[in-house]
Amino acid sequence: MKTLEINNKKIGVGYPAFIIAEAGINHNGSLRIAKKLIDIACDAGVDVVKFQKRTLSEVYKKDIIDNPNNSEQPFQYLIPILKKFELKDSEYNEITKYCKEKGIIFMCTPWDKKSVDFLEKLNVPAYKVSSADMTNFSLIKYIVSKKKPVILSTGMWSQSEIDKTVNFLNELKANFALLQCNSTYPAPFKHLNLRFMNTLKKYGVPIGYSGHERGIAVSEAAVVAGACIIEKHFTLDRTMVGPDHAASLEPAGLIKLVRDIRNIELAMGYEKRYITRGEIVNREVLAKSIVAGRDIKKGETFTEENLKTKSPGKGISPQRIYELIGKKAQRDIKEDEYILQRDFGETKYRKVAEGLKKRWGLIVRFHDIDDVVQSNPDLLEFHLSDKDLEFDYDNSELKDKHYIQQLCVHAPEYWKDYLLDLCTKDDSVRKLSIDVYQRTINLTRKISKNFDKKTIPKIIIHPGGWSLDDPIQDRDNLIETMIESLNQLDSEGVMMLVENMPPFPWFFGGQWLSNSLIDASEVLYYCKKTGRGFCFDLSHADMYCKANNKDLYKYIELVLPYIEHFHISDSIGTDGEGLQILEGEIDFKRVLSYFKDYNKGIIPEIWLGHQNRGEGFIIAVERLNQIFKELE
Repeated sequence: MKTLEINNKKIGVGYPAFIIAEAGINHNGSLRIAKKLIDIACDAGVDVVKFQKRTLSEVYKKDIIDNPNNSEQPFQYLIPILKKFELKDSEYNEITKYCKEKGIIFMCTPWDKKSVDFLEKLNVPAYKVSSADMTNFSLIKYIVSKKKPVILSTGMWSQSEIDKTVNFLNELKANFALLQCNSTYPAPFKHLNLRFMNTLKKYGVPIGYSGHERGIAVSEAAVVAGACIIEKHFTLDRTMVGPDHAASLEPAGLIKLVRDIRNIELAMGYEKRYITRGEIVNREVLAKSIVAGRDIKKGETFTEENLKTKSPGKGISPQRIYELIGKKAQRDIKEDEYILQRDFGETKYRKVAEGLKKRWGLIVRFHDIDDVVQSNPDLLEFHLSDKDLEFDYDNSELKDKHYIQQLCVHAPEYWKDYLLDLCTKDDSVRKLSIDVYQRTINLTRKISKNFDKKTIPKIIIHPGGWSLDDPIQDRDNLIETMIESLNQLDSEGVMMLVENMPPFPWFFGGQWLSNSLIDASEVLYYCKKTGRGFCFDLSHADMYCKANNKDLYKYIELVLPYIEHFHISDSIGTDGEGLQILEGEIDFKRVLSYFKDYNKGIIPEIWLGHQNRGEGFIIAVERLNQIFKELE
């Protein structure tokens, strides 16, 4: 499918709908009203405000212009209005200038060649051909000769006539789009025929919808049906005199149309099903796990009578209950205690395939470390909760064990009901955050003696700078506050690594905004000022770049020299993080080409990757290794 580009806005499948607010001649010949319409279009957030330009002597026969009352009734009504409503050339110049000042694209439909010549002087970025001129090959050829994108409406014409025009456009090598349209004012709903857009798609060009019906529902439905362009007339007041006012939207309607289209685009989502972060939070709260229905003795057979499914959904899925029934309990299990992986007779993590090219690690908790190390990772990254900071090391089994892996610790995000934040202006929360991170450092030092002593333990922390509703404006000050907070920590013997953040993180079951250490420039500033590296999270960077129209690869190029730790997963959109490698939108072959010489530690952060003996983590490592091999 081809795409169009108008003033750096791409139009086609996969891009936001290109919304044209059609002012037409609804200015009624008034420059003041024309400017007011431009203001309304800007407030609504459309991409284009479009007018119409006619040289009447070129469009209509002389006798109709001179004596419209001697012609059919439609001409008796229309010609006097067109004479009265046509703006002066100087007023079009003023309109063009005003659109530029307001930052909105100006377009105009020419109804004749002289109007094309005039619009060329205004340097319009593209042309719109009305339904009336879809068969006007002479005018179309003249417009195409200007080497600009062309959008054509198809109202009033048959399939065969559309075919002829498309063939003609292809012969001219035109860059064009087609709009489904019913050219009646207002158009009856039963005649709108949105399904015809599917037929238009066969031409391989962007398809859209130009609506003359009342209301906004059909234009919104057209977006769901695949329209890449939406054109809709608008007016100050539907009761004004003129041919198009009655079928036009008033300001509130235009604003609602744009709002709804953008929400629909978000809601359309992807053909792939992925579990959102909010769903994962709610899944743990609302879903169920297999638990002991009563006290179960070692050696007792599992049955439907001694097993139950209860919330929260943090344990083994109820989908596996019939795999468990008939097996014998390998331990005493108290009533309501979670059934564990080991109760299925599955205690070992699968070893990763031989020949890995990079140092890699797995996420671990204190209770499953001996299972995880069976996969032979190079690093172990403990993801701590606030309760883990109360870990009784001196009376734990860990005290007498030694592991060959490098120790990494991901600090807690919360302390009880508080979200940790090193950037906040709330001194009590900042003091609490500093205290929690110091406790994390102290615990890390204590357990580090049980891990590889040749490497420095890494501690990954989040910077803070969160807001719930509106972005924080003074982001530079946030980073300065974070640096000041970090300087209060006694971090001797550990490597403190702040992690780049996603644009829309999830906390307390809801979506927040990140305001600190999200842009590559902020990462560079922090690293250069402190002399520290940072933890690079690929999915966070990818989602930030999508949300802010940034280039992910430029982001990587800028921060690559400062990456001391690498969290990796796939992502979708601006908040779909933690997906399995190759199951989202990231081009891993291109991304990993930047990391061919990187060997400081890669950790797959796959949501629910720990389930089934870490199967999700292991799959991620093996897929990444295969991509690195292909890059050799």
